[in-house]
Amino acid sequence: MAVVFCGTAVGSRSALRGAYYAGVGNAFWRTLHEIGLTPSRFEPEQYLSAAALGIGFTDLAKNVSGNDVILRQEHFGREALRQKILKFQPSVVAFTSKRAAEEFLERPLEYGLLEEVVGSSQLFVLPSPSGAARRWWQVQRWHELAELVRNRS
Repeated sequence: MAVVFCGTAVGSRSALRGAYYAGVGNAFWRTLHEIGLTPSRFEPEQYLSAAALGIGFTDLAKNVSGNDVILRQEHFGREALRQKILKFQPSVVAFTSKRAAEEFLERPLEYGLLEEVVGSSQLFVLPSPSGAARRWWQVQRWHELAELVRNRS
């Protein structure tokens, strides 16, 4: 995999649709196309097709769905995610929320490329594409990720 996108937990709407980043106001799929990681704008239900492009998906909290405000420490599968990264060795793990990255590394972080790596995988923190996080939106960080992915592939 060139890049694995890691969210905090699947949102309620995404859980209902059985697809990643399926919320009405979510900018994920539009942005993925805008930054050139997909040749067209995918619908959330097409997420499995992204694997052919080297794009994968996971969440830090795998056994719960809903907004971040409902999540507690026991929901986060830090070690399970670390083991997946080591097993599959994506070039980049891109956290699609600052909270997911901070919970994984258990410390405050800034957006962008991190110094930490897991195995050979670089870690990158993106502003959330969720409509609920619109005030923190910065598409420039997504462009930086796309450049990193292209340079590592």
